[in-house]
Amino acid sequence: MKTLRGIDPGLSEFTRKSRTGSILVVLAAVFLPTLACSSDGVRQPGSPGLPLDRIRLPQGFRIELYAYPVPSARSLTLGDAGTVFVGTREDRVYALRDQDGDHRAEDVLVVAQGLNSPNGVAVKDGDLYVAEISRVLRFDDILGHLPTPPAPVLVSDAFPRDAHHGWKFIAFGPDGKLYVPVGAPCNVCLRDDPRYAAIHRMNADGTGRELYASGVRNTVGFDWHPVTHELWFTDNGRDYLGDNAPPDELNRVSAPGLHFGFPFCQGGDISDPEFGENHPCSDYVPPVQKLGPHVASLGMRFYSGTMFPETYRGQIIIAEHGSWNRSTRIGYRLMLVRLEGNKALSYEPFAEGWLSNGSVWGRPVDVLVMPDGALLVSDDYAGAVYRISWAD
Repeated sequence: MKTLRGIDPGLSEFTRKSRTGSILVVLAAVFLPTLACSSDGVRQPGSPGLPLDRIRLPQGFRIELYAYPVPSARSLTLGDAGTVFVGTREDRVYALRDQDGDHRAEDVLVVAQGLNSPNGVAVKDGDLYVAEISRVLRFDDILGHLPTPPAPVLVSDAFPRDAHHGWKFIAFGPDGKLYVPVGAPCNVCLRDDPRYAAIHRMNADGTGRELYASGVRNTVGFDWHPVTHELWFTDNGRDYLGDNAPPDELNRVSAPGLHFGFPFCQGGDISDPEFGENHPCSDYVPPVQKLGPHVASLGMRFYSGTMFPETYRGQIIIAEHGSWNRSTRIGYRLMLVRLEGNKALSYEPFAEGWLSNGSVWGRPVDVLVMPDGALLVSDDYAGAVYRISWAD
């Protein structure tokens, strides 16, 4: 393993919650909240006074701020002692700590900076793993070295350097291996290099890398079924086939080595106009559930807690980041997929209101089930992490 130099692993500055509940921000080199709005009245990232009263949830649920500001907050993972690590598509990784148990993080620590889109974060045996565009790093004994971890160790630099769909979500599976996706370096294309449009897995030390699933355009969220331990993942559909096609996908990997269609087949039954000839959709694994078109489905988790009512347990919650190239915006919400075995029974809103009358003030990215059963939600547009709990 190689220790990397030239990367500032952390800053001692952090936010501290005062007795009145306000937050004093002293994050070095992080923007301060402003009241700026765009010309169309859309709230800009970093604005204070986030309108959480607009979020619609099922009866009995409530949403609150868990941490703010957390600029560009994206992937979430849980470390020891309830510490939450947050990746970004900028250059920083954060650690959130709620040390007084009031369900709001009073500490927001910058634990690494100067990285290349460190979107992916995962924790194993007390070490923090961070995925950049082309490599995976490890910060050893992360909690023992907060807020200034040592220089990271290089785990693997075996991944392509393409920025297009190059940011990664990573997680350790039940087999102890680290799962690392590589998106297609394009809207739609076919590359000879089998690393693209695929999910890979490897040992925690970076050895034994292997192709696990292919034909995956761009997954930025996956989780394992709590009973079968099969991998399920979201996948973003290609662009420029119209407003309503293709759908995003929720997929299940029943065995290693399966192909999920990209670039030949979109959404399970749409032959791609550029690459679909002589590649029937029946040759590939169809999605378990078609999601909305262009909703940018990202993070997903099986709800594994016990706080929510029984009907939510073992079901899937998906963060939809929201459309960018559709004439009418769609997404910007959390969706619930109810299952019966491996069959999807429904696809329905769980939390919505970040999109209101065509204007956007937040974009959900990832979800994380906390030890108490509450659900955290990251928002890279508002620069926040929310907490959804059952309040009835």
